[in-house]
Amino acid sequence: MFLNVLNKFFSTTDERFLKKLDPIVAEINAFEPALEKLSDDDLKAKTPEFKERLKKGETLEDLLPEAFAVVREASRRSMGGMRHYDVQMMGGIVLHRGMVAEMATGEGKTLVATLPVYLNALTGKGVHVVTVNDYLASRDSEWMGQLYRFLGLTVDCIVNDMDDEQRQKAYACDVTYATNNELGFDYLRDNMKFRLEEVTQRPFSYAIVDEVDSILIDEARTPLIISGPAEDSSELYRAVNKLIPSLVPEDYEAEEKNKSITLTEAGNEHIEDLLEKAGLMKEGSLYEIQNIGLIHHINQALRAHLMFNRDVDYIVKDNQVIIIDEFTGRMMDGRRYSDGLHQALEAKELVEIQMENQTLASITFQNYFRLYDKLSGMTGTAKTEAAELHDIYGLDVIQMQTNVPVIRLDQDDEVYRTEREKIEAIVKVIKDCQERKQPVLVGTTSIEKSEMVSAHLNKLTIKHNVLNARFHEQEAGIIEDAGRPGNITIATNMAGRGTDIKLGGNLEARLEKELAGITDDKEHARKEEKIRAEIAEAAEVVKKAGGLYVIGTERHESRRVDNQLRGRSGRQGDPGASRFYLSLEDDLMRIFGSDRLDTMLQRLGLEEGEAITHPWVNKALERAQQKVEARNYDMRKHLLKYDDVMNAQRKVVYEQRRDLMETDDISEMIEDMRDEALDNLLDRCIPKNTFADQWSVDTLHEESLRLFGIDLPLKDWAAEEGIAENELRDRIEKASKEHMAEKEGKFTAPLMRMAEKSILLRVLDGSWKDHLHSLDHLRQGINLRAIAQRDPLNEYKQEAFVMFEDTMTKVCETTISMLSHLEIGVENEEELEEAALEGAEMDTTSLDYSGPAKSADDISSPAKTGTKSIAQRLAKSNPSRKKKATKAAIDGAETPRNAQCPCGSGERYKHCCGKK
Repeated sequence: MFLNVLNKFFSTTDERFLKKLDPIVAEINAFEPALEKLSDDDLKAKTPEFKERLKKGETLEDLLPEAFAVVREASRRSMGGMRHYDVQMMGGIVLHRGMVAEMATGEGKTLVATLPVYLNALTGKGVHVVTVNDYLASRDSEWMGQLYRFLGLTVDCIVNDMDDEQRQKAYACDVTYATNNELGFDYLRDNMKFRLEEVTQRPFSYAIVDEVDSILIDEARTPLIISGPAEDSSELYRAVNKLIPSLVPEDYEAEEKNKSITLTEAGNEHIEDLLEKAGLMKEGSLYEIQNIGLIHHINQALRAHLMFNRDVDYIVKDNQVIIIDEFTGRMMDGRRYSDGLHQALEAKELVEIQMENQTLASITFQNYFRLYDKLSGMTGTAKTEAAELHDIYGLDVIQMQTNVPVIRLDQDDEVYRTEREKIEAIVKVIKDCQERKQPVLVGTTSIEKSEMVSAHLNKLTIKHNVLNARFHEQEAGIIEDAGRPGNITIATNMAGRGTDIKLGGNLEARLEKELAGITDDKEHARKEEKIRAEIAEAAEVVKKAGGLYVIGTERHESRRVDNQLRGRSGRQGDPGASRFYLSLEDDLMRIFGSDRLDTMLQRLGLEEGEAITHPWVNKALERAQQKVEARNYDMRKHLLKYDDVMNAQRKVVYEQRRDLMETDDISEMIEDMRDEALDNLLDRCIPKNTFADQWSVDTLHEESLRLFGIDLPLKDWAAEEGIAENELRDRIEKASKEHMAEKEGKFTAPLMRMAEKSILLRVLDGSWKDHLHSLDHLRQGINLRAIAQRDPLNEYKQEAFVMFEDTMTKVCETTISMLSHLEIGVENEEELEEAALEGAEMDTTSLDYSGPAKSADDISSPAKTGTKSIAQRLAKSNPSRKKKATKAAIDGAETPRNAQCPCGSGERYKHCCGKK
């Protein structure tokens, strides 16, 4: 109360910040009269003029007022008279300065983004506009693309089914629209590429994130993962799945808040009996080493049955389990829960079980978006998460003023004892609104709830539309009609729908649909005038009825999602109202202690169908939501702390890969690696300050043969009088260099350079994949260190560092060993590259991707990679040549064409016995 009084006399921080932007907006407006007089060509010429001024030393801040004014004038000319409001100009400045602009629904965020996008695109480094789905990326790139193209900029969008060539073209444009998932996966895919010319993305410069709270907060709980097939244990999942229904509630303890479940002592005994009868458990208890793998399957099967619900967390479609995004209500095609949870759900639903996966590459959204030099975002609801956006991304949130004051009436929540009473009350309100011609938007948190409300309306023959993951194809059309008089629309989670609900109906959409195909100008004009009149008349009817009425069927765990639902009503000064209807059986109420409230209501004599309505109830619910938000923030911070460890290592590996692809000659690097491998070998076999008879000469001989491919008389050398470690090292080094020089003379220098590069890249990729697999295992068990009073995060950092050092050593030794034993069976660099790439490149159409989903579990899917080693591929002749040797080779194997002929002639095999 005291703060509210103070705010009336003193402006808020945001208001003071926006006040400082008034002079800039005035400067922008001052350019308008002169720009209005310019011809289209003269206006377009401003773009090259701005670029030239940037080259001469002016900054983007210097260009901002005139550039923004140019965009406004170009928008008016190219987009049917759309002119930016002054508050939108302020929003553009906020975005350009790398901040988050919180703008109410209907304030034109899509148009606001054109201002900083155009200004920053003048640098030629490319601007990314990040959206929540492919539909919005395609729609906005075409819609706003009219403006960009008018001003001479190139624009394109990235969607799911594009190939690498199309993606390269799109990323090369001045403005690129894409979803957060596509951008993240392209980054990972680029760092799995074998050739520089196949890389799709440019260096990261500037990104504007639409629905920034949804992408950077909600979806950041789960990392992006590209994974490949590990092992097939589908039969075990089916067998364990059959046992779960036999368990009773006393056998397990469930915690809905974290979606976790554990077996009790009685449950352990019960499941052991069941496993023994089914023949799944070997001798001993469940926790003995030979049975330890079963625990994982049992835990995931329990979670699948008790924590994940069909039509809430996932749906079954086309014999597949498809995850539903908690925050948007959309299906997440191609995304899979990892760690066996998705397989457990497939076993539960009796659909085909796909193989488990192994991580090939991963990154969190936090670390991906921190790659950009400048980042900004826009949304209708971000203030509740301002602290997290600042802590993680360095983004300040500015709450923008609305163009017209909001007059929507947000009514207090109504709380009922049972869900049945709540649904009956909602249906009664809907019926009343329809009779008064007031459109209603009913927001639900799941498909199950939306279909429950729909079923009640069908019983009363109340006409309505349903928008959920089952009918997302009709999304835009349903939302466009939601503002017509008396229309009833039921929708799951309205976050990020991207289409405004306009009172009376969407004029642009109706004109596009109903005027399509009419070629006669008079008929076209008559029809258009009629549609405009109908929309205007319908809008007046709706306004008299009270505007759009938003009904929430329960509170979401995130206040922002509730606010977004409310924000669908009352856009641009329209009348409207909103109310949430709750019951003590709702998930949020049930999880956060509604038992005591239920008992109290019964004592107070709350009658059937009667509701509680009081501001205190709203405050209590808000506190419950804050608890959930705080827990989710902790989960995201926890995830980020561990990913930061991997991210430091990821940067090293990806930078090395990029350097390798950009360098034609890596012979010096290979030489350094050979010296390092030799030093490590000598450190192991000849410890410092030891005598010759203490040296591990046999091991040194074996390792020299393995690493350098040379059979040296090391025993004789070690037996020499006064032999020193340095002299021994010099002899091995000399022999190794001679061996490689001989290979280079045999295969030619260009072929050896290509072989070195090809082998090192593939070894680095394989070792990194194995390292990720090891980190996954380390991460799963590291929390147990807390039992010994040790910080799991510090333990993880230390062990991950040691593992990374070992991995880099392995890369070095494996590469040197492969090169030392290499036999190249091709004649030129082109053939060598084909042989190196054969079967090694990933089939990106079959890669499995996992991204944000319902829980904090990783979500992943299968990839196909070559199974042969790079040395095997390089050592065989190119299949396209169709040439095979005609005589037996050494040790019964085919002789490489460039090797010396086994007949002893001294000629190369291809010029001797292998000659065709």
